[in-house]
Amino acid sequence: IDMSGQIKALIGGRTYAESQFNRAVAARRQPGSSFKPFVYLSALEKGLTPNSLREDAPINLKGWKPENSTHEYQGPVTLTRALSMSLNTVAVRLAMEVTPRTVIATAHRLGVASELRPDASIALGTSEVTPLELVNAYAPFANGGVGVQPHIILKVRRADGKQLYQRKGSSFGRVIEPQHVAMMNAMLQETLLTGTARKAE
Repeated sequence: IDMSGQIKALIGGRTYAESQFNRAVAARRQPGSSFKPFVYLSALEKGLTPNSLREDAPINLKGWKPENSTHEYQGPVTLTRALSMSLNTVAVRLAMEVTPRTVIATAHRLGVASELRPDASIALGTSEVTPLELVNAYAPFANGGVGVQPHIILKVRRADGKQLYQRKGSSFGRVIEPQHVAMMNAMLQETLLTGTARKAE
């Protein structure tokens, strides 16, 4: 989608003849680490900054022991470093600090529509969402903090040219404050520069 929510490309499957199930809009999948920006945004909105330090160390929550993919720990790290390296222990600590319900409220405010489970594992993207709603919820990071509604059809005309439908611009207004958009974009960019997505850069 573009920054206004207009869908530019949507692929629901390999062939409509074999399956009419549209995976882009109807398939619910665990978003995994792509859900973490909602955790970090929630932390920034509670007063933390990209330079705030949190501990990357083993954690045990009633027997649940989330680990980093590398099974290594870096000790105290900035939030920027933690997000760029996709450190699971820091994401879980932040989610518990701001509360899972706060993280869910943030995701819903930005455009996730699915029901999300309010437990610690929300930090690691264990609640299922559709690809379209996740992309939609990322749009405010790109457009300066405005919530958008995904859409395809702009106008409909009859064969004789008479207009039957014209889409009216509809955003959900500001959903992220400008200072938090700037912080999140700097942190997300670091993922491409020095973090887990540097090969994509």
